[in-house]
Amino acid sequence: MKRLEYIFIDKSDWDRGPWDSEPDKVQWQDAATGLPCLAVRNPVGGNWCGYVAVCESHPWFKKHYSDDGVEIRCHGGLTFSGFCQEDDKEHGICHVPGEGEPDRVWWFGFDCMHSGDLGAAWDAKQRELLRSPFFAQNTYRTLPYVREECAQIAQQLSRIH
Repeated sequence: MKRLEYIFIDKSDWDRGPWDSEPDKVQWQDAATGLPCLAVRNPVGGNWCGYVAVCESHPWFKKHYSDDGVEIRCHGGLTFSGFCQEDDKEHGICHVPGEGEPDRVWWFGFDCMHSGDLGAAWDAKQRELLRSPFFAQNTYRTLPYVREECAQIAQQLSRIH
């Protein structure tokens, strides 16, 4: 799978931060498992969401992330499962497969907008609220963080037979 990056979100209203030098979507293949991975920035919150896909031969293909027995340890737990969003390949949860790679895959995903997480766009809209001591310790989850979480999800998915 070819590594692709996309930039499509206007961040001019956001405070300056690590997101300034990050793309808004990245696709890559996990080196250890060969599974397709995505990191997609939520345009409303500015936070990252991470996804790992399985092909039709995987036992969890078409399983909902909350189904009995579907257990993956990741940041905040799984919050998504589904097919590619074909109508929005460049911005949404969809990949561009390489030659000979399946395009019909099932994605499992998580998001980085839980308690203790900082969403750059949400922060820009709620500056006064988020500067209160209650929110002072929120952490922005960077693209390398999401890539590592995806690698851990890929490892877990690859062990399911």
